[in-house]
Amino acid sequence: MPAPIVFFDIAGPDMTRQAQFYRDVFDWDVADDGRFSAPVVGPLAGAVRQDPADKIIYVGVEDILAALAKINALGGATILPRLAVKGTVVLALFKDPAGNAMGLVELKDGAPLVP
Repeated sequence: MPAPIVFFDIAGPDMTRQAQFYRDVFDWDVADDGRFSAPVVGPLAGAVRQDPADKIIYVGVEDILAALAKINALGGATILPRLAVKGTVVLALFKDPAGNAMGLVELKDGAPLVP
């Protein structure tokens, strides 16, 4: 059996601010000590790439434009606006308040939207 991903963390200099950002943007129930559980799709898809980008966690949302508006209002920043990759997915990239690059994938009926 392949090894599963069992944990991830999102680091930053101000844990309280980080926790509140992810509570507000994604409705994650982040405890005061920073611990949380997030729902996942299974199996979790991944990719190995050659470009110089850092690792990126993609979070599924029903409306990327609304999520980016909330992200920007709460101290994050858009890196790549909503982009439809024909036959693959609709995505966007952002930075959280600590500067971590993250991604969004647009969902329809709970599954990634494939244009």
